[in-house]
Amino acid sequence: METATHPPKILVLPGSARLDSVNRKLARQTVEALRHAGVEATLADLRDFPMPIYDGDLESADGIPPAAKALKELARRHDGFAIASPEHNGSFPALLKNALDWISRPEPGERPLEAFRGKVAAILSASPGPGGGKRGLHQLRELLEMMSLSVIPGQLAIARSSGAFDDAGRLIRAEDLAGLRELAAGLAHAAARQEEAAAA
Repeated sequence: METATHPPKILVLPGSARLDSVNRKLARQTVEALRHAGVEATLADLRDFPMPIYDGDLESADGIPPAAKALKELARRHDGFAIASPEHNGSFPALLKNALDWISRPEPGERPLEAFRGKVAAILSASPGPGGGKRGLHQLRELLEMMSLSVIPGQLAIARSSGAFDDAGRLIRAEDLAGLRELAAGLAHAAARQEEAAAA
């Protein structure tokens, strides 16, 4: 069996565009943790990819919008995903769902879900509440699995997030840091195994 010739590439998506969002901070920390785990990690801030709400008529008339196409191409070049999502009313936010909807759209000659199919993902959340966003992660896991992604069993939910980060946006609690390192290692391992299987 051939082994992977390069480190897996993971695209990290924060599910919030708010400048001071704890999940944008968590996404940046996830990039660092993944790199420490031996993978190439790229942060894709959804603020940099403004796109309209998905509309089939718009897609039929004009195709996939340029920002959505750019994000889709970025997704296509990666072996997996880490998504740091807020919890909005017990679910994940519309901003994230819209981005995933656009990325999932097939272009001529593509299979459905081409950018996601057969890849791995990890999910995590930070929330000011005691649940850490677990309800939203449950629904996000279901969505990603329906989109042909293999979501690793472990996840990270950081509760009471107002005290979880320092002024520089870095995690400060030992249990949160340990949880993030464990999640990053699990995703790195899953991505490497997926790449080895594809090369076999």
